[in-house]
Amino acid sequence: MTLRKGERATISIQEHMAIDVCPGPIKPIKQISDYFPRFPRGLPAAAASRPAAPPSRPPLSPAEPPRDEDEDVDRLFGAYGASGPAEQPAPRPAEEEAAAAADAEGYESDDCTTLGTLDFSLLYDQENNALHCTINKAKLPKLTHRKGLKPMDHNGLADPYVKLHLLPGASKANKLRTKTLRNTLNPTWNETLTYYGITDEDMIRKTLRISVCDEDKFRHNEFIGETRIPLKKLKPNQTKTFSICLEKQLPIDKTEDKSLEERGRILISLKYSSQKQGLLVGIIRCAHLAAMDANGYSDPYVKTYLKPDEDKKSKHKTAVKKKTLNPEFNEEFCYEIKHGDLAKKTLEVTVWDYDIGKSNDFIGGVVLGINAKGERLKHWFDCLKNKDKKIERWHTLTNELPGAILSD
Repeated sequence: MTLRKGERATISIQEHMAIDVCPGPIKPIKQISDYFPRFPRGLPAAAASRPAAPPSRPPLSPAEPPRDEDEDVDRLFGAYGASGPAEQPAPRPAEEEAAAAADAEGYESDDCTTLGTLDFSLLYDQENNALHCTINKAKLPKLTHRKGLKPMDHNGLADPYVKLHLLPGASKANKLRTKTLRNTLNPTWNETLTYYGITDEDMIRKTLRISVCDEDKFRHNEFIGETRIPLKKLKPNQTKTFSICLEKQLPIDKTEDKSLEERGRILISLKYSSQKQGLLVGIIRCAHLAAMDANGYSDPYVKTYLKPDEDKKSKHKTAVKKKTLNPEFNEEFCYEIKHGDLAKKTLEVTVWDYDIGKSNDFIGGVVLGINAKGERLKHWFDCLKNKDKKIERWHTLTNELPGAILSD
């Protein structure tokens, strides 16, 4: 660009924005990335292996002008940035890559932040066939602006309680629940709920569903969150503690055979007595029976048959226990039969709800015999194999018995 005599040089706004106005020669303004180079994940391996001591500065020659701070910064980061080809970081496993991507995006669990967490512990008492579930408290989520459980009521609080179901076969019969705590988002229950009659077979195939709900006196109770624990994760006689994020409601498998809905548990003892030349059947107790009456209870009693029963004389019946879902009977019946004939027989045990003035309601039943499966077959086989030895086992009651005529 040539200038006439006495004419001042003009600078465009674009040139002005690209000029360092510090005294000295005109230099382009450096970008921020020149000072802070971006690496995919931390510094390259070459940089990480270098000592953290600042680089030594060579002595300045008299003819060399002093460097400003920008040039010092360039010198410091030049080794890791633009001075040469950058080294690629070592490849990492896919799990670490996924975790890094989640960190980079600042991922947070929506369920943890909006639904809260639950502290509880589980213990399988193998000797007594009991599953103890201790509900401790709902903890404050760490990554949310809304502390504690998701508020369900107009006052921003909730009236939470916890209920348990065993899957598959969830029904009112196997539902347990804690007390309700009022107006809180941080409930502490410290309450133990116990399932009786839990067998090793149940521990393999069952899943415990734990749901947190908000009780509402004027409307339907509202669901807050849930979690599910496969019981096979538990070791017998060892308490396992959990602190788990509540999840949104998960669908229940609709393909379950509805005819096998669970109606409770029954504890039965079998013994073949050589002295009495007969089979002793003990009806000890029931647990978690289905409620058949409007008051939320049943008036249960138990009937037993040894089939085939050509003479119609094998029926035995216990006493009726009023207004209970966990009756204790402790009654024993004797069927006179040769030991060799037992292999051809089937023991049918049914539980009924006694009603005055109308037909009694069938609650549930179980069949033991050579054609049964699982624990029912094992119980029958152990009885035949061990004469004069009483063997007690819990069994699940279902709402239908294949081939049985259910009439009282």
